[in-house]
Amino acid sequence: MSKHGKKYNAVAVKAGRGEEHELEAALTFLKENRIAKFDETAEIAFRLGVDPTKSDQSVRGTVTLPHGTGKDVRVIVFATGPAADAAREAGATEVGFEELVAKVQGGWTDFDVAVATPEAMKEVRKLGKVLGPRGLMPNPKTGSVTDDTAAAVKQFQAGRVEFKMDRHGNVMLPFGKLSFPVDALVENARAVLRAVKAAKPAAVKGTFIKNCTVTSTMGPGLKVTSKELAA
Repeated sequence: MSKHGKKYNAVAVKAGRGEEHELEAALTFLKENRIAKFDETAEIAFRLGVDPTKSDQSVRGTVTLPHGTGKDVRVIVFATGPAADAAREAGATEVGFEELVAKVQGGWTDFDVAVATPEAMKEVRKLGKVLGPRGLMPNPKTGSVTDDTAAAVKQFQAGRVEFKMDRHGNVMLPFGKLSFPVDALVENARAVLRAVKAAKPAAVKGTFIKNCTVTSTMGPGLKVTSKELAA
């Protein structure tokens, strides 16, 4: 018995279960066969040829989507002094230091990205149990630990997205909305593909990207052709 509704199952059958699709064709299909009434998020997922138990094979990074994510990105900044002032001027949702650390420690996580100055990280590290599981911990590798807080706020608000491998060796991230034109979705998806390839750890041998699928919030997953992955 399928856990999905009739509309989903009909669209999944129409897509052809297990069939490979060119990226543009897959995204056109998802746009033309929307299931929800709201503007669904387009998502891309990768199964990677890594050993997730080995620290030298972990995968994480950031990608700047040429056409943004289609959502308002809420960025908070842990900083004091001029770095805090710059973050406020850049439009950060909330800026602070000890009082902001206390607020998050109390369970507040109503934001999408956390940025911190290197100096503030001494205190922010205490938030590991709150931010870590949600993938919100500032990290130098992703540009969210920096003294240039204004640039970081602007980049994340403009469509810079972090990605991180899960414990099974998979990466999944949003790359736009189904209301975007197909060519914008294709450009965003290809930017993600390039960024994930560039994040391949030196310790990984053999095929890095085992497979890739694109989907929408309520839609079925469509497998992307291996030719597209090799491009």
